[in-house]
This record gives sequence, structure tokens and C-alpha cells, in this order.
Amino acid sequence: MDASSFIARRLRFGGKVAMFSIAISFFIMIIAVSVSSGFREEIRNGISSLTGDVQLVPVDLNYINESSPISSEPSFLPEIESLQEVRQVTPAIYRAGIIKKGENIHGVLFKGVPVEKQESDTIKLGVSIPTRLSQLLDLHPGDKMLSYFVGENVKVRNFVVRDVYEGIMDGTDNIIVLADIKDIRRLNGWSDDEVSTLEMSLVPSARSSAGIRRVTDEVGMMALEEASDDDDTLVATSVLSRYPQIFDWLTLIDFNVLIILILMTIVAGFNMISGLLIMLFRNISTIGTLKSLGMTDRSIAKVFLKVASVIVLKGLLIGNLAALLFCFIQKWTHLLKLNPENYFVSFVPVHLNLPGVIAADVLSFLAIMVLLLIPCLFIARVDPAQTVRAQ
Repeated sequence: MDASSFIARRLRFGGKVAMFSIAISFFIMIIAVSVSSGFREEIRNGISSLTGDVQLVPVDLNYINESSPISSEPSFLPEIESLQEVRQVTPAIYRAGIIKKGENIHGVLFKGVPVEKQESDTIKLGVSIPTRLSQLLDLHPGDKMLSYFVGENVKVRNFVVRDVYEGIMDGTDNIIVLADIKDIRRLNGWSDDEVSTLEMSLVPSARSSAGIRRVTDEVGMMALEEASDDDDTLVATSVLSRYPQIFDWLTLIDFNVLIILILMTIVAGFNMISGLLIMLFRNISTIGTLKSLGMTDRSIAKVFLKVASVIVLKGLLIGNLAALLFCFIQKWTHLLKLNPENYFVSFVPVHLNLPGVIAADVLSFLAIMVLLLIPCLFIARVDPAQTVRAQ
């Protein structure tokens, strides 16, 4: 057995306070990583399901105008659908409208998408509205929703609220009402193959900012180079340009998490430094004895670092287990609530990003162990002649 390991097994740190501090630091770090991942996952998935990640729109970008339809089946559509990053291509029609109930009115954006109706569904002109609109106008499933559409002529439709969905965009000025694409197509007077935009939902691995930009550029090149003479002139845009404030906010969260990780590592490191210094002071005579027996400063430092590493690992384990328990409870109960107008979601989202958690654990552990080299410099200053004589 290695001598340093043998001696380390017989030394007692007594660093319960340091271990508790490290456990709290790792708990906060794992929670920060999980919440950051949760926001990113929840918001990006919500936006993708609502508006797609990449859109093909008319060259003038005026896809809300009833006079700017595009074909739902351009000649290069099969090439786009064959891209590995593209999970689904959905045709959609957008139309701005005004909803009136009693004395209250509110501007919204109607979105027509293909809807598979059940035989039992007898509701005509049924729509799904976001929670925010339901609260603003006191609309509930089964209520009629008088809607006005301004264009060359003012058109009026009396939609019926089919259900209320939790809108990821409730915290913005964009209130999207989901309708059957056939109803909005009749409203615009378009043919069966005319739509406002083609929306592409990407696979989760391609939903990073870099991945969305790459697919947007690739789809844009296809629309430019592979379009036939009969195809509409289309351009590719992404949610990054459509909702820049949301993605800037996610970037800010990631930056804040990085600051938290650094601060917690520093706090845990300095707590361990103080604990190790106390241990060294208490064992000055032991250090002197080991030196007098011919043990080098490096070997003695190795002894105390092994003892300290056990404390760090115990704190890491306790902090991780507590954080995982919190994440499990929050994920299934949504115990902690948020204001969606400020945070885009109504609860604190958590997502266990295992690679991120492991990376935070490993990097923080290594950083703490590097910091612990500082108090080990004290060992070189111990004079064995004085410490042995003091005994």
C-alpha cells in the first residue's frame, strides 16, 4: 500500500462545516444548470411546436397579408424534407385579426394549421386560444369569439373556443390563436394549395442557435438554387430573427449560470482552504515527524490532499443527491411558479442535462483541488527540528 494512502486513512479531518458548505455549493450549481437547461428546453420546444424553427416566406416577408400567398408544394420541398435536421414541414396561414367580447377588444394573430378532426367533433370554426387571451377577455371553452379581419373589406367571423392552451408566447405581445387551415383559407379566398408560409420543425439536436442558423442557410440556398420557374420566390427565416428577445434572454440566463458556477466553486474552494489550513495547524507535529523520517513535502501534501478530496467528494455526492431530488419533485409537481409575462413559462422548468451536470461536477472538483494546493505550501515552512523538540 502507498505510504501516503496508509497515513491518510488514519488522519481525521473533522471538516463537517466544510463538507456542508461544499454540498450547498454543488446543490446550487446543479440546480442552476438544470433550470437553465429547463428554460432552454421548454421555450425552444414551445416555440418550435407553435411557429416552427425555420420558415419559408414570400420574398417581401409579408406573410400575414392576404394578398401574398405561396404554394404549399414547391418543387424543392422533397429535398427539404430529406434533410436529417428537419423533422416535419407544416403549411400555415397567418392572418391578423381583432377579437371583441362585450366592450373589450384585443388584437391577435390567427394561425391556420392542418387539423385532424374527430367524428365526434361537431364544433364549426373552432379555435384554440392561449391562456393569456382567455384571461384578458374572459373566454372559456364553448364561448363564441366574435372576430374582425381588416383588409380590402372588413370580414367578420364568429369562432368558437374549442380549448385553451398554455402559450409559450404569453409573455410577449404575440397572441396566437390556432384555427383550422381550411377556415382561414376560406377567409382569405385562397385555393387549396396556397398558404402563408412553410414551417420546419427541427430535431432537438439541431435546435441550438448555431444549428438553426445552419439549417436556415441551407434551406435558403435550396429555395434559391433549386426553385423552378413556376415556383414562388421564397426566403428562409428563423425563430432567432422572429423572436430575438427570447433567445437573447436565454443567452443571458446561460451567462448568469456560468457566473453562479464560478462563484460557487470559489466559495467551496475557499471553505476547503480554511478547513485544510486548520487541519495542517493541528497536525504540525505529525508533519515534522514525517519530515524527520525522510518523507518529502510533496508526499506529505499528497496525504492531506487525499483526506481533503474525500470531504470534497462527500459534499459533491450529498449536493448532487439533494439537487436531483429537488429536480424530480419540481419536474412532476411544478411546485415553484413563475409569472409567464416575465419568464414566458408559468413554472420553474428543470431538465436534467446529464453531460452538463457531469461537466460542472468534474470541473468544479478539479478547480477546488487546485485551490487546495495553496495551503499545502505551508508544509514547506514546517521545520522538523522545532516541531519534534516542541513535543
